Amino acid sequence: MPKRAENIPTADELAEMADRGEDVSRFFTGDGKMKPPLNKAGTQSVKVDFTPEMLHELDKIVREVNISRQAVIKMYIRQAIDQYYMAKKAMAS
Repeated sequence: MPKRAENIPTADELAEMADRGEDVSRFFTGDGKMKPPLNKAGTQSVKVDFTPEMLHELDKIVREVNISRQAVIKMYIRQAIDQYYMAKKAMAS
């Protein structure tokens, strides 16, 4: 799971700070985009459509490794994201 930058509070933490009367203006530069709030578990649901063949392959993996579809999907997406950043870093070198 990607780490967030040190000393940068989440939206909920910012809201709590503001509720306490703390100055939170230093966290707003005006050059970012608004992101939707996460649910209480700190996640956001997305809908993904799979072809029947891909779903069949996914279910085969799920049975082999004995973990949920969601866990397998998240594992492979994490690997793909990591590979993307490694490739990007290698190209910059």
